[in-house]
Amino acid sequence: MISSKADYIDHINQDKKALGIKSNGIGGKIMDYLSPNYIWKFQKTMRKLEYYSNCKNKGVTKLYVAYLKYKFKKISVKLGFSIPINVFGPGLSIVHYGTIVINRNTKIGRNCRMHACVNIGASGGEKGAPQIGDNVYIAPGAKIYGDIKIASNIAIGANAVVNKSCEQENVALAGVPAKPIGNVDIKKIIKHI
Repeated sequence: MISSKADYIDHINQDKKALGIKSNGIGGKIMDYLSPNYIWKFQKTMRKLEYYSNCKNKGVTKLYVAYLKYKFKKISVKLGFSIPINVFGPGLSIVHYGTIVINRNTKIGRNCRMHACVNIGASGGEKGAPQIGDNVYIAPGAKIYGDIKIASNIAIGANAVVNKSCEQENVALAGVPAKPIGNVDIKKIIKHI
């Protein structure tokens, strides 16, 4: 969670690295204007909203926070994302546009790489939601739900349904319901770590 200006800058830089965004020279700004990267715009808006909501949400700044909430909601709807703030650690990489739904009580560590059609949430109206470690790859269509814990350095396979905790690191989870199917070197999947 962003709790200072230094945290905000770290989150932005790590997200930029995870998405493979190059330096914003004049050529980069022209390309961004002609062909905008909406996922990067979404992540920048999310991080800015997190920073202002957590650190500067008083006085006149509340008006700016309200504007950021409006802007964040607008781009979220455009991309099909239902992602609350203060869920992801730095190094988030959303790979594609498409439906992504995440419960506000979920916490996900550093360097999460996530595809479209992912759903992470509570089970049956309960408040407990998944707590996911660092360096986790979540493939398209994965469903993760319940008051569970997922260890660090995990790869979750396409269309897997994860409803039980997995404390074992460096494994791939797949199937319905998901279970460990083998070991994985997460650095081969998440290249920027």
